[in-house]
Amino acid sequence: MNSMGTHLIADAWQVPPELLNDPAHIEKVLSRAVEVGGATLINLCVHQFSPHGVTATATLAESHIAIHTWPEHGYFAVDLFFCGAGDPRAALATVLEGMRAGAHRSTLLERGFPESGAAGSMPLLHEIA
Repeated sequence: MNSMGTHLIADAWQVPPELLNDPAHIEKVLSRAVEVGGATLINLCVHQFSPHGVTATATLAESHIAIHTWPEHGYFAVDLFFCGAGDPRAALATVLEGMRAGAHRSTLLERGFPESGAAGSMPLLHEIA
């Protein structure tokens, strides 16, 4: 496979609701994750929903980090896509620690396309109908 990057997708729960509903805290956590992950920040956008919840996206020279929170469930979803330089695993660890996640699960996807001349297509994790 011609690798184009690493994509980490994580779900985290048992998170203090006050952190999940604090845009300034989430901005600080994502900024730190970008730094620890060795990425280059282009833009950071944070949006507070009413009555609760936050979505934040960090646009990176290497791709992106996005987080979506549900304080009423003590839950957040985050994805980190890094192509080129950087360490998405270190960035994810920083997000999990900064948000004080009590539990989490994560999936790593290597993104890319088949080698030239390879027959057929790459296997899918889940085919979407």
